[in-house]
Amino acid sequence: MERYLIIKTRDELLRIKIGQILYFEADRNYTKLLLSNGIQFTFAINIGKIEEILGRQVAGCNKILMRVGKSHIINKNHILQINLPKQRLLLLTEEGKPKELVISKDPLKVLKDSLEKEMEMAEGGDEIK
Repeated sequence: MERYLIIKTRDELLRIKIGQILYFEADRNYTKLLLSNGIQFTFAINIGKIEEILGRQVAGCNKILMRVGKSHIINKNHILQINLPKQRLLLLTEEGKPKELVISKDPLKVLKDSLEKEMEMAEGGDEIK
């Protein structure tokens, strides 16, 4: 069953399938949301508040949506490449087009390590006995 995120402001309500979220990006007191189909929204809500909303509405959202540094919350299911030396994160859109984000090394390394750990745990559970 698809899960949805609902973001309400004074004047609007947005209902989004979690799987369609590519990333959130902070811009001072605003947050930009880019969906995997290329549609973009901007809210007069800071990214910390978005993180709170995600925590309340989406159980286990940190398995899918992860805060990376001060400025981004990304959907881990859309990651194509993490390049630490170039401080680059590539996310894949529905059309198969890469969307590049520039993120500082430390948060990018945390993301890479967490993905590697998830992969090791998944592989460990699949061992043939």
